[in-house]
Amino acid sequence: MQHLSDGTVTSPQGFLAAAVPAEIKYKNRNDLTLIVSETDCAATAVFTRSQVVAAPVIADRDTLARNTTSIRAVVINSGNANASTGKPGLTNARLTQGLAAKELGCHSDQILVMSTGVIGVPLPIDKVADGITLAVPQLSAENGRSAAEAIMTTDTVAKHLAVQAELSGGMVTIGGMAKGSGMIHPDMATMLSLITTDAVVPPDVLKSLLKTAVNQSFNRISVDGDTSTNDTVLLLANGASGVAIDNHDDAEAFSEALNVLTRELATRIVKDGEGATKFVEIQVSGAKTSANAHTIANTIATSPLVKTAFAGSDANWGRILAAAGRAGIPFDQYKVDLWIGIEQPDELQLVNQGTPTDYEEADAAAIFAQSAFIISLQLSEGNESDTVWTCDLSHDYVSINADYRT
Repeated sequence: MQHLSDGTVTSPQGFLAAAVPAEIKYKNRNDLTLIVSETDCAATAVFTRSQVVAAPVIADRDTLARNTTSIRAVVINSGNANASTGKPGLTNARLTQGLAAKELGCHSDQILVMSTGVIGVPLPIDKVADGITLAVPQLSAENGRSAAEAIMTTDTVAKHLAVQAELSGGMVTIGGMAKGSGMIHPDMATMLSLITTDAVVPPDVLKSLLKTAVNQSFNRISVDGDTSTNDTVLLLANGASGVAIDNHDDAEAFSEALNVLTRELATRIVKDGEGATKFVEIQVSGAKTSANAHTIANTIATSPLVKTAFAGSDANWGRILAAAGRAGIPFDQYKVDLWIGIEQPDELQLVNQGTPTDYEEADAAAIFAQSAFIISLQLSEGNESDTVWTCDLSHDYVSINADYRT
């Protein structure tokens, strides 16, 4: 497996993109992107588990319930979530599908849609229509990076990547892009991601591969503990390489490459968290089940007291243990070990068997002052573990979200 420098969703064969200024919310920037496959795609998706879901999520769920074998394009807009917009919002999502289908000469059930931005504002469908008309003549394999930039909201950097995997029949490419900076938490986050591949993969296999990848990546990140109405990860496989997953080894190789891509995109989202200055990996080991470890790691990752300590470079480990203790998972506090480190999780031990060690406070503060560090909590209750990636909670996060709509 290898990374492609500056790879995008158009790195796999047969995918084209265009990004245009539709002025849905933003002025003087691209805010609508169209991703098109030159041939039909197998498709699968993972969506938010929120009970309040955006119109594009409903439209895509309905579409994929009918068609997972001949998807041709995805329309994505930023600046407007088309969420909590009632039945008119769902009508507009489906109109978007129809408009793109007409321009591309296919059926509306071959189009998927995604939106991101402000909740509760009607989607200006006339601007979307104009944007689609403007985008189609500009479709090119060279526009992958522009597509990743067009879906940004409070993001400060475009997030895109491509990897290649060697299967028994030859090389395949997987490309991906994502947006997300705030409202980031498992199941999933305020994030959109589109992943493409030129491998030949049946829809049922594609579904299994994506579920595994999401659980190891996008469902292990947290910026602020909030999830969104629009969270969507789409995976399209157009088979343009002619290389299929023919055996177990092929499936393992493809899965490894997909997992690497989704983990990298997920961690880039955390590193670009709203106002974030610290990237923190939280490892919980020695749990009875991986689900228990995940729950404890998540509780630590979303604790405002822990996250503000990160922001202040304060190695206040008592907050970490307190968060772990309220996660609802039984463990013996007198068997707990806590380590922190920059590159190695066991660089400095702060707690041994529930008791503080004689570490130097300056050494702990120096680790917490780094832009990236690791926290390792060992429970000694079992053999299972899990990892969550998070960031600090800074003054800038409050500033960004206090005036987001203005």
